[in-house]
Amino acid sequence: MNESFSPGLEDVVAARTQISFLDLEAEQILIRGYDLIELADAVGFTDVAHLLIHGELPTPGRHALFESALASECRLPAEIVTLLGTLAPQTAPMDALRTGLSALAGFEDPQVLADASRGANIDKAVRILAKAPAVAVNSFRMSRGLPPAEPDPSKQFTERFLAMIPGADADPAAAATFDRVLTCYAEHEMAASTLAARVVASSLADIYAAMVAAAASLKGPLHGGANEAAARMFSEIGAPQRAESYLKEKLQAGERIMGFGHRVYMNRPDPRAVLLRGDLDSIAARKPETAQLVQTYDRCVEVMAREKGLHPNADLPIGLILSLLDIPIELFTPIFLCARIAGLSAHVIEQQEANKLYRPRVLYAGPRGLHPGQDPT
Repeated sequence: MNESFSPGLEDVVAARTQISFLDLEAEQILIRGYDLIELADAVGFTDVAHLLIHGELPTPGRHALFESALASECRLPAEIVTLLGTLAPQTAPMDALRTGLSALAGFEDPQVLADASRGANIDKAVRILAKAPAVAVNSFRMSRGLPPAEPDPSKQFTERFLAMIPGADADPAAAATFDRVLTCYAEHEMAASTLAARVVASSLADIYAAMVAAAASLKGPLHGGANEAAARMFSEIGAPQRAESYLKEKLQAGERIMGFGHRVYMNRPDPRAVLLRGDLDSIAARKPETAQLVQTYDRCVEVMAREKGLHPNADLPIGLILSLLDIPIELFTPIFLCARIAGLSAHVIEQQEANKLYRPRVLYAGPRGLHPGQDPT
């Protein structure tokens, strides 16, 4: 047995895939052969979701059919809405989303739920992608004493999602920015949540179970919660002239600054962060009162590059963008998962098409030769 050990599975190849790849030499995030940044500039989130789930960019006709399929599946069963209303008020939105996704599995025909064929998994992926925003938003709304929002099937996916969020800026410019955020979150190779989903799928558990596993992984602040931490940081700093002293105090205390650094982009900025920096300017031009926070963002980037050689990852601009769109911070990570369902679904489909159960080994570092009754010391 190969006894090499890589903490966190660093640089371990865990899957052969045609879905995505972080190509550091070309400085690209490849999504089925396309550069994600070019996709984000050229098409919307649902086209990228179609590319991930169906394997190809849609023609205009197929785009319309895909949006129609998502619209027809966007409403939640009444029992799910009731369930969300019974959760304890302090339930974290990610816990509520995880619970809701799990409960949705019960509304599938048992034979369809167990069917791991490509066609059946695609159909279920579309249903999950369509319903996840309503689960995420309504669990938050109901925990705040607000009535559940009924998703509007006459709207496109992104506009429908944004319109349900209480207080959110939902004008067309905001929707376009929100759509780019969803696109940037849609897929990113073998992140922790993706590995979790593939491991569960490899047991031939259903796609809902794999999504629940991914949701559990994304709740952690080292994965999904970094956007929330970044938003809180900008709120605490406020004016750009406070950025340097704030960051230096945190660094001297040994605290981690969320939104900087990445396990793959070691000495370079995340391409998604570079792309989304332009959206911050667009928001500031439309809402001049936000310009100071955009300046604070730039100052933080300068200080972290100089002091630690660290560059922003996607969570840094996304945390600020969602704040500037007046989206409640508690929904940031659920929004991440709702977008990533597109990529996660692609991985579950691919895993179960050519499946092998994940069963790694360990490098044992414990004692040997003990016997019952023997003092282990």
